[in-house]
Amino acid sequence: MFALVESESITKMLNGNRGITLNDLQYPRAIYTLWTEAERNAIGIYEVVFDDTNKKDEQWYINTNQSYAFANNKVTATYGTATAKAHADTLFTAQDETDGLGTEGEVKTEGLKTVLIRQVKIKAESELNRTDWYITRKAEKNTAIPSAITTHRDLVRSRQAAMETAITNASDTPALETLYTWTTDSDGVSSRPLALIPTLD
Repeated sequence: MFALVESESITKMLNGNRGITLNDLQYPRAIYTLWTEAERNAIGIYEVVFDDTNKKDEQWYINTNQSYAFANNKVTATYGTATAKAHADTLFTAQDETDGLGTEGEVKTEGLKTVLIRQVKIKAESELNRTDWYITRKAEKNTAIPSAITTHRDLVRSRQAAMETAITNASDTPALETLYTWTTDSDGVSSRPLALIPTLD
């Protein structure tokens, strides 16, 4: 992306996919690829430098729109301060109910905790579904369920409960993000604070 700078101010953003007319002179699209930076700067066209310092993971935060500024002979695109997504549900208030928007106390907007716990439940259910046929066979034919299957199903349930507890106990959005952040130790083993639903090999 490029910007047209006139009188020390950005006057137009340019995608670099078409030519441009400046001071009655027509410049081809090739100026964005074949000209040197100095040559483009000389006619007021600057390549945008993107500064993602303030940009955060959109799973957990709402980023601002980028703002553009020209300073020190450079055009920079930056983000403002990101806002953490709500970790808890937002409920309808009494005023909301008065205004006909919803019933007081019911969920107005789901927070991250609700969404993440639902995902854990879905994963656990999916894993249990893989071995449900053992349960059906036991009920219909009285065929013993292998101990390894019973152990695995118990582990899935206990792991699900532990994961849901960890999510519930997270004090804020950064704490939730930490639970899901993978790190790699000196042996090359990757892990995260929040466990995973175990799966059959």
